[in-house]
Amino acid sequence: MENKNIIKKLHEAKSEIDVVAKNAKNSHFKNTYADINALIEAVEPILLEKGLLLLQPIRDGKQYTIIQDTESGESVESCLELNSSLQPQAQGSAITYFRRYTLQGLLCLMSDDDDGNKTQDAPPVFLTKHFPKYHKQKVSIENIRQKAIVSVEVEAAYKKYCEENK
Repeated sequence: MENKNIIKKLHEAKSEIDVVAKNAKNSHFKNTYADINALIEAVEPILLEKGLLLLQPIRDGKQYTIIQDTESGESVESCLELNSSLQPQAQGSAITYFRRYTLQGLLCLMSDDDDGNKTQDAPPVFLTKHFPKYHKQKVSIENIRQKAIVSVEVEAAYKKYCEENK
C-alpha cells in the first residue's frame, strides 16, 4: 500500500498543529515537558477533522501509536518495546511515557522552549540535513517551521526521508 491519502492528510494536519506547550515538570531532572494529555489535546482534534483516527494500543509487548485514515484504511505507526519485567505501576508509567514518545516521534512534534533563548535554538536535524543554510542562521524554530510549511522543497525532502526510512 502506497499510503498516498494518509500522507496528504498528515501533511495538512501537520500544517495546522502548533508547537505543543509544556505543561508538566519532571521533579527528578528539573525540566518541563508536554505530558500525554497536552499532546493529545493539541493533535487529536486536528487529526479527527482530517478523517484520521489516533490509536495507542499495546500489542505483542509493544506500545503502538497508530494514525489511521478512516476513509482509505491506510495507516502509519510507531512503536516501542515494553519491558515485561517491570512491576505493574512502573509498567503503567512506561506505557504513558512510550505513548508520549511514539506520538511525538510519529508526528515529529515540537514543544515550546522554556529556557528564554528561543531565538538561539538550533533548528531540527531534519531541516539542517535538507536545508543546510538554516544551520548557519540564528533564526527561531517557529520561523523555520513557517518557511518549511509553505516550501515545496520540504514536501520533496519529506517524501525522500520517508522512502529512506521505510
